[in-house]
Amino acid sequence: MRNRLFLAVFSALLLLTACRSQYEAILYGGDTEAKYKLAFDLFEAKKYAKAAEAFEALSMDTRGTAQDDTVQFYWGLSNYRYGDYMTAESNLNQFIATFPLSPFLEEAQFIRLDCLYRSTYRYELDPLPTHRALAEMDVFQRENPKSQYHDQVAAKMDDLNDRLELKAYKAAYLYYHMEDYQAAHYALKNVLKDNADNRYREEILYYTAMSAYKYAYNSVPDKQRERYLVFVDDYFNMVSEFPDSKYSKSLEPLYQKAQKQLKKTDNENG
Repeated sequence: MRNRLFLAVFSALLLLTACRSQYEAILYGGDTEAKYKLAFDLFEAKKYAKAAEAFEALSMDTRGTAQDDTVQFYWGLSNYRYGDYMTAESNLNQFIATFPLSPFLEEAQFIRLDCLYRSTYRYELDPLPTHRALAEMDVFQRENPKSQYHDQVAAKMDDLNDRLELKAYKAAYLYYHMEDYQAAHYALKNVLKDNADNRYREEILYYTAMSAYKYAYNSVPDKQRERYLVFVDDYFNMVSEFPDSKYSKSLEPLYQKAQKQLKKTDNENG
């Protein structure tokens, strides 16, 4: 029984070694046609890591030939399918620069953009890859307005812009969470100053008003009037733009309190 098991394992190892030796013999050999077939056989079999290795080796043999752009494109595509987006982006960036007239060009451009998209981070983390991806996508959209990939790129851009807008909003909101209402009010105002179309505008206007109210409420008496007036202005900005907002119910009683306080100070000063 043990002998049979040993023979089975030994046979399997021999077969594996033979296969590996055959693969390496073709990969590092001088038969370009066999190497070309091997690379595409591996790609079709979805063995993308080995396919990428084969196309890389093949690229030295086909450089300057009619097969050059095909090999270079599939080298990048194999890395992309394998999930090595950094290497694939580098491959495809080089391909785009080298073969601007290739029939694979538009697909290569799109896949490269997807590599950049997949290399971005959550909104809380470093936004630089997001800015880079957006800049490259913007160039693609302007240069290829009728591209078959136009809508897909637009959807990716929308997602990346959402992350940046959420990051800006959350960074300003952090001051409110820390109860630094003066800083929160200033920061939230600046978010909309920088980007009036921020998709979190409703929330930003709400917390701007809330910051103004809490800053006024916690102020010394002789500063409260001017600060309640700021809140009233922010309140009207909010409810006039979003009359059906879910936040209106929580702002309305604060507005009533602010009005009473303003009347009181007016009477005292009158």
